[in-house]
Amino acid sequence: MKQVSAAEIANLTGGTVFGQSDVQISRVDKLEEAGPLSLSFFSNPKYQDRFFQTQAGIVLIPADFQSDRKFPCTVIKTLNPYYAFCQVLDRYFNPNQHKSGREEQSFVAENAAIGEDVYLGFGSYIDEGSVIENGAKIYPQVYIGRNVRVGAGTVLYPGVKVYSDCVIGAQCIIHSGTVIGSDGFGFAPIGDGSYAKIPQIGNVVIEDHVEIGSNCSIDRATMGSTIIRKGVKLDNLIQVAHNAEIGEHTVIAAQTGVSGSTRIGKRCMVGGQVGFVGHINVADGTQIGAQSGIQKEITEPGQQWIGSPVMPLKEAFRTQVIVRKLPDLQQRIIELEKRIQELTKS
Repeated sequence: MKQVSAAEIANLTGGTVFGQSDVQISRVDKLEEAGPLSLSFFSNPKYQDRFFQTQAGIVLIPADFQSDRKFPCTVIKTLNPYYAFCQVLDRYFNPNQHKSGREEQSFVAENAAIGEDVYLGFGSYIDEGSVIENGAKIYPQVYIGRNVRVGAGTVLYPGVKVYSDCVIGAQCIIHSGTVIGSDGFGFAPIGDGSYAKIPQIGNVVIEDHVEIGSNCSIDRATMGSTIIRKGVKLDNLIQVAHNAEIGEHTVIAAQTGVSGSTRIGKRCMVGGQVGFVGHINVADGTQIGAQSGIQKEITEPGQQWIGSPVMPLKEAFRTQVIVRKLPDLQQRIIELEKRIQELTKS
């Protein structure tokens, strides 16, 4: 692994070196596991003791951090140490940045277009009319159907399936087992009690800088597009149904299901195992706790919600307090009823 100096890291992250700028690291580690050749970061005040006891060569720390204690090593002060650490990981320690070339038994249709510095892994399949832009990484066993566009620098990990006519933007990451563009769940009831399939003729559009975890399903639209806006981050095991739209920079945790034609706003935060009914809108900046059931529109932006059916967070806390008191309240009611009966008899 190439060695990287404190000066190079500061230049990359916009930080300021305190200590020796020529100190070099060749690995990254947690504070408590770091050695002289390690880079680590410290951002949470509760880990101060770990920081002052670390053996790391370089530590990224907050720009406003002050202490009377002597720093244990060379430090780089930066506005956001965690983000700076991510920048270093991506530049110097990300094994996916350097993959290129076409491995044996990958298939590319004659009229597909492959850009420069593209990696095509073993057994990958690129169908007719598809475009793979510069620097994209297509790992083994990836299937890309007809007339798909994959943006520059996007990474599709092993086993990703992208159905025909879908569009994936630049610098996206899609993890193993995820399916983009499978049919939406559209069926029309007919007279004999059975269902006729409604052809799903739309597509999926994924904008730039989106990351989708493993084993997710993003269904194609019945007509038009299912849309994942720029900067969205989806955890593993998430279902996004046909014609849904996820607003830019929204983050959604695992096992959440978004029903058809529901639109989630910008910069929302959604906990795990949340269920959204179809055909509703969720306002920008909404925060939803885990295992909530969203059965109605949320119109006021920037609010916190939890529960099933969902309710405002403060109201939910008050309700929980009352629920915990129910056994005592029940006993008091029983006692009051007995006293009323005694008074009535007397």
